[in-house]
Amino acid sequence: MNNEVLILFGKHLTQLRKKSNLSQEKLAEKSGLHRTYIGMIERGEKNITLINIIKISNALNIELKEFMNFLNKNQ
Repeated sequence: MNNEVLILFGKHLTQLRKKSNLSQEKLAEKSGLHRTYIGMIERGEKNITLINIIKISNALNIELKEFMNFLNKNQ
């Protein structure tokens, strides 16, 4: 179950990033995170912290509830 959530979250992040026309590198720069970390999140390899979710949400200019709506779509 945990790995599934990480994979779903990563896919959702990828979709939002592409919708914003950002590369992983540009998103990393805007969020203050490392490019490889963004890639690992998108592949479901990292269990991201709430602080970093907020950083990425702000970098994407989306509300946190929109960022987290992938949970409602997959229940």
